[in-house]
Amino acid sequence: MKTTVTAALLATLSASAAFAQDLPQAGSDWFTDAQKVIQEKIAAQPNTKKAKNVILFVADGNGVGTNYAVRLFDGQSKGMLGSENVLPYETYPYTALIKTYNINAQTPDSAPTAGSMNTGVKQIFNTINLSEAGVNKDCASEEGNKLTTFSEIVTGMGKSVGIVSTARITHATPAAVYAKTADRNWEGEAPEGCTDIAQQLFDAMSAGTVDLAFGGGSRYFAPKDVETMDGGKGRRIDGRNLIEEAKAAGAQYAYDTASFNALKLDGSTPVLGLFEDSHMKYEYDRTDDDEPSLTDLTKAAIEQLSQNGDGFYLEVEAGRVDHANHAGNAYRTLTDGQEFARAVALADELTDDEDTLIIVTADHEHAIAFNGYCGRGSNILGLCMGIKAGQVENSGEPLLGADGKPYTVIGYLNGAGSVMTEQADGDYFGTRPNIDEDAATDPEYLQQALIPMSSETHSGEDVVSFAKGPWAHLLTGTLEQNVIFHVMHQAVTAE
Repeated sequence: MKTTVTAALLATLSASAAFAQDLPQAGSDWFTDAQKVIQEKIAAQPNTKKAKNVILFVADGNGVGTNYAVRLFDGQSKGMLGSENVLPYETYPYTALIKTYNINAQTPDSAPTAGSMNTGVKQIFNTINLSEAGVNKDCASEEGNKLTTFSEIVTGMGKSVGIVSTARITHATPAAVYAKTADRNWEGEAPEGCTDIAQQLFDAMSAGTVDLAFGGGSRYFAPKDVETMDGGKGRRIDGRNLIEEAKAAGAQYAYDTASFNALKLDGSTPVLGLFEDSHMKYEYDRTDDDEPSLTDLTKAAIEQLSQNGDGFYLEVEAGRVDHANHAGNAYRTLTDGQEFARAVALADELTDDEDTLIIVTADHEHAIAFNGYCGRGSNILGLCMGIKAGQVENSGEPLLGADGKPYTVIGYLNGAGSVMTEQADGDYFGTRPNIDEDAATDPEYLQQALIPMSSETHSGEDVVSFAKGPWAHLLTGTLEQNVIFHVMHQAVTAE
């Protein structure tokens, strides 16, 4: 059989070579590179083995557009024009478009999108891991409507579970691994009869459903006004100190780089790391002395979870890609996106494609847009430069709008950078400032937006999933977001 396949492949290659010889473009690098891609795809065979490990990477808010910007930013930081760059996960053999809407929302929220990936069903806006009968902010609606999570399923199979996030660990996307709640905002306090998200994480770690959790958000684990190790203050009104309770129960605890580096990652005890009072720092603002990077956290998580011979499930979220988009600050969006790519690359190096399913995706996109007919190499954070005949790189001359002013490559439909500002009479009026390249590329610059909003919104566009490893070939076409759960489940239960 092997001989037959090999012969067929050689015949295909020979035919392709003959085909290429007849074309004037055959000597082009574009042409030969594309031929190489085709042959690699022809030779690829699906992996239908049972997955020992599953890693779900979620760059929050990193839809097709945001990912495009990260690709260019990463490439330009390496001296490229940018467009030709390939992010580590963009080499994965299987991709799909993922539809992100919620049951009752055309433009989604992170809680039900993450929940759909962790339970296999679409969910209600602002709820986490409740059936469609759940009602946002209605504590009573939790009764009888709580869904079983992927983490609970794999725990029953003897696997370990880990969560890594640069957001608060009680925030929507990481909470979807372990929490079930009628309101994503019940992070440290919930109505009588319901359990807040921080306590649910504590309960999950106590029960062995979560073995490792790294992120921010110590405020929701400590009593009100009690100072936490990171210098923040607790917000719990029930008087419980879940950090101290976790330590008393045998968990290791980290709150800064030094305590993180001191962790014993031998799989013998649960690990909790809360590195900020609220969200962790943006990668641009972080120093190694302050707190570990997303890549550092991912490496440590894999080291800890890999001690389990039965395997693990790990969800890794780059939560602050989303927050920087909300702020209308593309610089921090892209630096956090670049760090996310590094974390994916390292995880890939530390695991084996034969037994580890890796899925890289986003929960939703943002109202980000790309302006004008920009020439190659226009700084993705800067002004849109013109196309120059006879050369690949841009002209170096900014293109102008009908108002005679230049514009940036990136803009937003809405957000804090709106050119519309409130006047004394309460009306809104705006005109675009005459921006230059230095101002546009400043890390603090807020990209121009149209509709004035204190926080830029999500968008309802599809996102992409990139996958490799066992049963990754199921992630092709255009899929509902909840299908991701079913691919992961198929991978760990395959015979």
